[in-house]
Amino acid sequence: MGKVIGIDLGTTNSCVAVLEGGQPVVISNSEGGRTTPSMVGFGKAGDRLVGQLAKRQAVTNAENTIFSIKRFIGRRWDDTQTERSRVPYDCVKGKDDTVDVQIRGRNYTPQEVSAMILQKLKQDAENYLGETVTQAVITVPAYFSDAQRQATKDAGTIAGLEVLRIINEPTAAALAYGLDKQDQEQCVLVFDLGGGTFDVSVLKIQDGIFEVLSTNGDTFLGGDDFDQAIMNYWIEANKLDVINTELRQALRLKAEEAKKALSTQNIFNDSVNDVPCAITRIKFEELIRPKIEQTIKLCQNALNDAGLTINDIQEIVMVGGSTRTPLVKRIVSEFFGKEVHDKINPDEVVALGAAIQSDVLAGNRKDILLLDVTPLSLGIETMGGLMDVIIPRNAKVPSKAGRQYTTSIDGQANMKISVYQGERDLVKENRKLAEFDLRGIPGMPAGFPKVDINFRLNADGILTVEAVELRSGVKQEVEVKPTYGLTDREVEKMLIESIQNAKEDVSKRMLI
Repeated sequence: MGKVIGIDLGTTNSCVAVLEGGQPVVISNSEGGRTTPSMVGFGKAGDRLVGQLAKRQAVTNAENTIFSIKRFIGRRWDDTQTERSRVPYDCVKGKDDTVDVQIRGRNYTPQEVSAMILQKLKQDAENYLGETVTQAVITVPAYFSDAQRQATKDAGTIAGLEVLRIINEPTAAALAYGLDKQDQEQCVLVFDLGGGTFDVSVLKIQDGIFEVLSTNGDTFLGGDDFDQAIMNYWIEANKLDVINTELRQALRLKAEEAKKALSTQNIFNDSVNDVPCAITRIKFEELIRPKIEQTIKLCQNALNDAGLTINDIQEIVMVGGSTRTPLVKRIVSEFFGKEVHDKINPDEVVALGAAIQSDVLAGNRKDILLLDVTPLSLGIETMGGLMDVIIPRNAKVPSKAGRQYTTSIDGQANMKISVYQGERDLVKENRKLAEFDLRGIPGMPAGFPKVDINFRLNADGILTVEAVELRSGVKQEVEVKPTYGLTDREVEKMLIESIQNAKEDVSKRMLI
């Protein structure tokens, strides 16, 4: 069996790692960086640039450079209005109400764009290892929905990778943190604030078992919001009414630069296209404090779900580049009443954990067992538009549960089964995952048929639903493929296209 790589597919940056000599190692990219910007640019001649090369031309080619694609993957058009308003590239409605990106007259799905980033990481890993890589473990935010997980898996397939497992980012980070602490029983809280998402997970580590007790988070909260706050401050301060895409992109990148600089200095003073860009650390902290306070509320929720208090937590592991912001560390430390653990590079720790899990799945490690949870409840619609939960949130995965239902009308031959994910009592407030019919129920009075509905949630957090009428044996089973995802045939077509274009892309990259 060849090497299996671990990939942290991030909103802002991505990272790839592999196990060597029993230890996880980050693989540098062809430009020498240990992380790769999650960006894809398209030149005038149709050439495709990924990573650092895409970032270099992001200002001069703003409308043809895609970033933060992770904020759109597996999500509906109507749910992404704020995100769409922040990017300079054209977003268009895709199939089944998804968000596609239109570049020079061609539409790209978020899965395709993510696959381009994954292909770059795959290629860098192959250059480092000197062998072909076909398998990977890919991480996602703990609060990613079933649709977002499935879409991420599709992206891996399009990139030519067999995705052995989708695992949660904070869980991966805990693996990397606890690799040398397996003999110590402890409760660990992983605080993961990345570019586009925030996750918090509470884990118990004991005798090589990493058990997730609870998870919480917000998939629309991260460092991008810090950049946006700085950018909005400059726009207001300079009374800018009309901003073209080039200036907006330049201001966004300058805001990211300011955010990083203010981690070590008190004042940032620069300009972009004659627009003054100055901000103090005090002002920056004032702008972002509400966002950080929101993360503390989510930490408290996770503790409540785990049945723990702040005194039960032995270690707070900081993950994600945004945790470098001094105010983040300060507020988290004050809330828990202890110093935070930030010794492992927060940009790399998730990829390192993914590499450890890849080694476990490759059969090389027997001393680690990972017990993860599902972040959101899964259930079906019942009479009155109510959500009947079958697998509750924070249930261990893989998981299986079922309930028995019956008909409400005499002689009813079909039963429509609508599957939802979320925490609200009414299904209209939750996310619809799938809908199917159980047909051929024998004619019986209302209440006589007995229909078992069973949910099976696999280790990737992807769901299969089975419905069977017990008296007649009529049965229907579906793997829940979100109605706004890609079909297997579409994924296969994109995979073939990506293989055909891979050599050409590598040649162009080398030339550039």
